[in-house]
Amino acid sequence: MERSVFAGGSAQAAGTGEEATGPLEEVHLAWDQVEVCQAPISVALQRGMFARYGLDVKPIKFTGSTDQLLQAIATGKADGGIGMALRWLKPLEQGFDVVLTVGTHGGCMRLLSAPDSGITSVADLKGKKVAVTDAASPVRNYFSIRAAKLGINPETEIEWLQFPADLFSQALKKGEVQAIAGNDPQAYIQWKRDGLVQVATNLDGPDKHAVCCVMGLGGHFWRDRPKVAIALSKAIIEAQAWTAAHPDEAAKIFAPYVPGNVPVETIAAILRSQTHELHSTGALLRQEIATFVNDLKLIHVINPTTNTQAFVDKIVVDVPA
Repeated sequence: MERSVFAGGSAQAAGTGEEATGPLEEVHLAWDQVEVCQAPISVALQRGMFARYGLDVKPIKFTGSTDQLLQAIATGKADGGIGMALRWLKPLEQGFDVVLTVGTHGGCMRLLSAPDSGITSVADLKGKKVAVTDAASPVRNYFSIRAAKLGINPETEIEWLQFPADLFSQALKKGEVQAIAGNDPQAYIQWKRDGLVQVATNLDGPDKHAVCCVMGLGGHFWRDRPKVAIALSKAIIEAQAWTAAHPDEAAKIFAPYVPGNVPVETIAAILRSQTHELHSTGALLRQEIATFVNDLKLIHVINPTTNTQAFVDKIVVDVPA
C-alpha cells in the first residue's frame, strides 16, 4: 500500500527520479476547470512542477461531464485527466482503454436539504425526492450506495429527479425536491449562500480517508510512454500535496480559470474541505477501487458477475515511488 506525500522537490527526469535535462516530453492533459478539486493542475502549471518532471503539459479544457473527458482519454484525444471514480468505473468495465494511476483526493460530494425539511441523515431520504444532475451522476451513485447499506432500495424508495446544478436550490425552494445531491463548487456555494443544511458528505464515517477522484491515463499512452506517464502521475501527486499545504495560494492560482467569478476565499474554503493530502497508489488504490466496484454492484451499476479483483488488476497500474 502506498499513500504518497510530496512537499515539493527538485527537477525530475521523466519517470526516473533524476533531474530533468534536455527537451521536455509533450503531454496533453484534459482539464475540467469547473471543478475546484482540479485546482492542483493549475498549481503544477504555474509553479513549473510538470517541467521539473521533464514534461511540457498542454491542457485541453473540458466543461462537460467527466464521462466525456474519459472518452477523450480513451480515444487518444488527451493523454490523461482527472475524474470521479464512481462515474468512470462503468465505462471502464465496458472496455474503455484507460488505466488509473493515482487517487487524487477525497471530498466534493454533498447531500443538502432545507432547514425545515426534516432530513438529517441519509436514512431520511426514504420516500423523498432528490435533485441530481443526471442518471449516471457519481453523487447519485454515492448516496444510493449509502442508502442501500441502510436497507433502503435507492431505485424504488428514493425518487431522483434531474435538474441543472445551478437550479438545485430553486427546485428545493419550490418544493419539487426535498434534498439535493451535488458536487463542488456548486454544492458548496449553494450550501453556504442559501442557508441549507449539510446532511452528509463523502467524507463521513468509514469514507473519511477514501479518495473519490482519480487520475486516468490512456492505455496506449501508458503502454507506449510509461516513463512519461509515471512522471505525469508523480507531478500530479506533488501538486496535490502543495495544494493541501497552501490552499489560499492554490485558490489564487486557480481563481482565474473558474467560470462565474467564484471568490478566491470560497475556492480556498472548498479546497480545505477536501483531502488533497491523500494520494493513493498501487495496492491501496486497488483496494479503494475494489471497494467502489463492489459498492456499485449493490446498486446494479456494475454487473454482479464482474470479477472485482480481475477488473481492478486490469485498470489500476503501479506508479513506482
